[in-house]
Amino acid sequence: LEGLRKLEYRGYDSAGIAVIENGNIEVRRDVGKLVNLEALVKEKPLSGKIGIGHTRWATHGAPSTRNAHPHLGEDGKVVIVHNGIVENYLELKEELESEGAHFNSDTDTETIVHLIERYFSSGITLEEAVRLSLKRIRGAHGVVVISSEEPDKIIAARIGNAGGVVIGHGEGEMFVASDIPAILEYTRRMSFLESQQMAIVTKKGVEIKTLDNELV
Repeated sequence: LEGLRKLEYRGYDSAGIAVIENGNIEVRRDVGKLVNLEALVKEKPLSGKIGIGHTRWATHGAPSTRNAHPHLGEDGKVVIVHNGIVENYLELKEELESEGAHFNSDTDTETIVHLIERYFSSGITLEEAVRLSLKRIRGAHGVVVISSEEPDKIIAARIGNAGGVVIGHGEGEMFVASDIPAILEYTRRMSFLESQQMAIVTKKGVEIKTLDNELV
């Protein structure tokens, strides 16, 4: 929540956070200003050691709680936040719906979490599922993913120039943000993803690879 407050200058119309708590992903989202989300979290508290948050500026789908990020997959095991526009989201959505996927929002972002979930359920790692999914989407994106199935990591990726992805290095802890101010009070040691790069972040550090799975 503190990190999101530092990014309020960007403008937004809704906000949300997701935390892995006792093996489950708990999501809190609300429309309007961050104070609304903070009130919701006070009313329904969260605790955990890994989480993601987002302030959304509506592109696909009106500003509403159902369209606010983070977006949870259908089986509740994968959750994502996303900057950018999925240019081919309609064809992806049709493909996913034809396979039985049910969409809970009007956003283009939700297609990404459904894709990740579909690949992930085939028995591959979360990292590989994210990589395969990102290769399917067109446009410029910043994407951050966590899963209750692999609760020790955050996967972040940058494709094109839909804002930055900053990795903050701490002592026994790591941070991911879209801009430096969000994490500056915690660390000044940072790495920056370039386009077509993906970071696999654990509390011990970060591994950066290309979307073609080559170590950077």
